[in-house]
Amino acid sequence: MKPQTYAVKTFMNMNDTKIEIGKYLVSPLAKQQAEGRYAASVSIRSGHGSGTHDRVLRFHDLFDSAAAAVHYATEHALGWIRERSAPVCA
Repeated sequence: MKPQTYAVKTFMNMNDTKIEIGKYLVSPLAKQQAEGRYAASVSIRSGHGSGTHDRVLRFHDLFDSAAAAVHYATEHALGWIRERSAPVCA
């Protein structure tokens, strides 16, 4: 009797990079897609306990490497934080 074989697709999640910026915790994520390229997303968390707020940004672009996807997500998170941290001009 011939043993059964199964096709297994591996998906790499690069998610061990967390950056604290002031009151924010930035956690970028790269997830390998079926075609081998990487999708990027990032979590921007603030607050503690029941006051925790987590904003998740997902991007449409695909990248050739997990590192490129993580870099893209991190840069967009930093831009989002800068926009909210800039002083308001009267």
